[in-house]
Amino acid sequence: MSGGAPAEPRLRADAKRNADQIRHAAIDAFRGRGLTVPLEEVAKAAGVSKATIFNRFGGRIGLIDTVIEEVVAVELHGIIDRTRAIGDPWERFAHYVTAIRDLQYRQPAANDAMLQVYPDAQSLLEICRVAGEINEELIEVSRAAGALRAEFSADDLHALLHDNALALKHGTRPRREDYDRRTTFLLDGIRGREGSRRA
Repeated sequence: MSGGAPAEPRLRADAKRNADQIRHAAIDAFRGRGLTVPLEEVAKAAGVSKATIFNRFGGRIGLIDTVIEEVVAVELHGIIDRTRAIGDPWERFAHYVTAIRDLQYRQPAANDAMLQVYPDAQSLLEICRVAGEINEELIEVSRAAGALRAEFSADDLHALLHDNALALKHGTRPRREDYDRRTTFLLDGIRGREGSRRA
């Protein structure tokens, strides 16, 4: 009798290697082109079949839930942490809006998360929940300090970022310098009296 025992460990090792390859390929693809990249392309980059993605992750939603932390969530939480460390209400708000718009420009997956292109992906809903909470927090504090126009609301901020996501996903991509200039215009338009004094 010979050769029967090693088969199971070898299968487990192959399965782990395939899963790791798929995960790394998905991170690269989603970062570069967003969450709607065809799974066939992810599979090809990973050196596996599309069926293997379904076997290992249950399909696109399971794959998104597995990698979205590395693709978007870590950066979002970093932005929030850095924002909360800023003392001045206007500087805090301006930093947040600028950083989120920068993330939207660099990371197509951030726009897909904001647009909830896959509403069944719980990880995307969680990202939207976290973003909604910090939006409301910043608006409340900034308006109370007079750093924002009194009529500007969390819904307004959500709409501005949501519309930006739509424009970046479906429109003509602007040059970076034009994009950054428009961020300045946006901030100038919603700055309150106290925010203007500090500028």
